[in-house]
Amino acid sequence: MIEQRKKKYRNGFLPGLMKLLILCLIIIIPAFILSVTCRLDTVIVEGSSHYTEEELQDKVITKKTDGNTILLYLRYKYGRVDSIPFVEDIDIGLINKNTIKIQVYEKAITGCIEFMGGYMYFDKDGIVVESSDEKLENVPFITGLSFNQIVLYEKLEVQKKALFNVILNLTQLIQNFGLNVETIRFDSDLEVTLYSGDIKILLGKRDNYDEPLAELKNLLPNAEGKKLTLDMKNFKEGQDTIIATPQE
Repeated sequence: MIEQRKKKYRNGFLPGLMKLLILCLIIIIPAFILSVTCRLDTVIVEGSSHYTEEELQDKVITKKTDGNTILLYLRYKYGRVDSIPFVEDIDIGLINKNTIKIQVYEKAITGCIEFMGGYMYFDKDGIVVESSDEKLENVPFITGLSFNQIVLYEKLEVQKKALFNVILNLTQLIQNFGLNVETIRFDSDLEVTLYSGDIKILLGKRDNYDEPLAELKNLLPNAEGKKLTLDMKNFKEGQDTIIATPQE
């Protein structure tokens, strides 16, 4: 009776052990091959203007397993990843077993304001899309205004609703014309002054700024490197003369 039990135990144990070994081989061998052959050697970055390639890689490749192209791809495809400031979305593409491509889709930012020691960035619709301690050089900085409240992912609320459209008009035109404008300043009378390097542009107060900014696109390259004040308060399309005063 005891002998029969031993035979049953051996007959049941050996097939079970074989199944376990086979299962381990099925898992371990592919995992070993994956770790050896799919090491990440090359990273291609496209679509990033706020970050250098090295900075973006440091923000994307953050875990030990990210040194493997397949595991990195799967993590960004199906896992939960941390958000990156100024980046709307990221796609990880496999070029080959050792190369990935990081495609960056940045948030559309047209301007920023200072708030409680930091910077709040908004898009073409006036929606606050990002907050950061970092001041981006290529985004117009709005000064001279007070805001009722600033809430992330909601529209800016300015002390006068009409100013909202003025801000959007200015920031969109600056972006559309590719103007190098660092600061947009409103004075107490809500007249507008732009700053581009050492050039100060007086725009005054008007319903829209299409005409002076279209002309400014032609003026700024010729005035680059000079310390000037351009008076465009009364500028009209077709005007031949613009007063340019050297700054002390």
